[in-house]
Amino acid sequence: MASKIYLLLLLLSVTVGCLASKDPELEQCKHQCRVQQKFDEKQKRDCEKMCDEYHKMKREREREEGRYYESEEEREEEYGESNPYVFDDEHFEERVETGEGRIRVLQRFTQRSELLRVIENYRVSLVEANPSTFVSPSHFDAEIILFVAEGRGTITVIKEKRQSFDVKCGDVFIVPSGAPFYFINKDEHQKLKIVKLLQSTSVPGSFEIFQPGGENPESFYTAFSWDLLEAAFKIPKDKLKRFFEQQKEGTIIKASREQIRSLSRPEEFIPRIWPFSEGETERPFNLLKQDPWQSNKFGRLFEADPGEFRQLRDLNVAVAFANMTKGSMMTPHYYSKATKIAVVVDGEGGFQMACPHLSSSSGRGGRWSEREHKRTGEGTYQKIRGRLRRGVVFIIPAGHPFSVFASPNHNLQIVCFEVNAYGNTKYLLAGKDNIVNKMESVARELGFNTPGREVERMFRQQEEEFFLPGPNQQEHEWTDA
Repeated sequence: MASKIYLLLLLLSVTVGCLASKDPELEQCKHQCRVQQKFDEKQKRDCEKMCDEYHKMKREREREEGRYYESEEEREEEYGESNPYVFDDEHFEERVETGEGRIRVLQRFTQRSELLRVIENYRVSLVEANPSTFVSPSHFDAEIILFVAEGRGTITVIKEKRQSFDVKCGDVFIVPSGAPFYFINKDEHQKLKIVKLLQSTSVPGSFEIFQPGGENPESFYTAFSWDLLEAAFKIPKDKLKRFFEQQKEGTIIKASREQIRSLSRPEEFIPRIWPFSEGETERPFNLLKQDPWQSNKFGRLFEADPGEFRQLRDLNVAVAFANMTKGSMMTPHYYSKATKIAVVVDGEGGFQMACPHLSSSSGRGGRWSEREHKRTGEGTYQKIRGRLRRGVVFIIPAGHPFSVFASPNHNLQIVCFEVNAYGNTKYLLAGKDNIVNKMESVARELGFNTPGREVERMFRQQEEEFFLPGPNQQEHEWTDA
């Protein structure tokens, strides 16, 4: 009896899981129990009881993972169409999945909303490779910025010559568009996790992976006629066909200890001296070894600016890494020019942002139009908020005030790619260095219709500068802050 009910629950979890956003699963489960002709009344009651237990366990699991919503409206407010600035698991496509790892690619930003067209030429990809694995050679029609979020490996790039570099957690590495490259996870126990930002150079908002491979991954060589390949290689076509059928294991494959050891030997690299230091642009640098831009007991922020790092200069992208202690927050602030593409690499938290494009009058779906926006009147903002956990991507457009906070029980680690970084300025809205403190007393008095000294007292109360103590709330309250 119990096995029959368990099988029924298993089937229901598959067939109605796609409807879980409105959470009809419990009623559907009980309905299926009631219509089972082979069940007597006691079995039906037992079945419905198991539905309740299954639903309770499911809710508790989702709460632990930060995925439970009391209503469909709450879910849409956090992740639905009304919030085009947050991307979750459902917005990723599995490009590669083998027994040894996977590569996921985030959907085009403009597929979600035209409000994100300023970054329509960028894509985010997440790579996970198991210990002692090899990621097959490929090239992309995109410039690639790689950030190593976890683990250590060796990456090899071929330009005029082959160069190999060891990389570890915190390293930033640039792969030029069209350059063949491959890498290994040289660790025998830890996964290698990489966050990639790709800037398309062929089709705007799209990129392709070109692999010499074989059958799996499919080789671009096989797009040519066998007669042409026979002439190019001076090898009979039958032998060529057999050759290109050999690789069938996928893009991420297991490698032996000897193979890993062989691929773990970086090329000897002799740094050149400025101004003859072009070779230096190809070397990875470790973001976490830079002096932090901000650091206190509430968090640390590391930044790499294109004005200081030659590797980022042509891409006009800054890379930053924030590590926030549990219960802390960033002061509300905004960027003058840059649009932030942020990827949560570990921990839990949330963010809030003021957005003038999505007002409460734009309806539950949150679709925006210029006419609709004008009708709302000046000074109308929508509070955009999102729950953050590992793998979530969120966008902060230039000029939009925002704040990020860590949960009371977990630290929060975020890697950020800041597009259009040249000349970008952070403007702090609270804390010791906020913009109001830099205004004349008369300007503060007129701007807030409050005596200047009172305004000054309000904006000088917080003595910390960037990372601050977060809202003093219980665990169940911080997500609704």
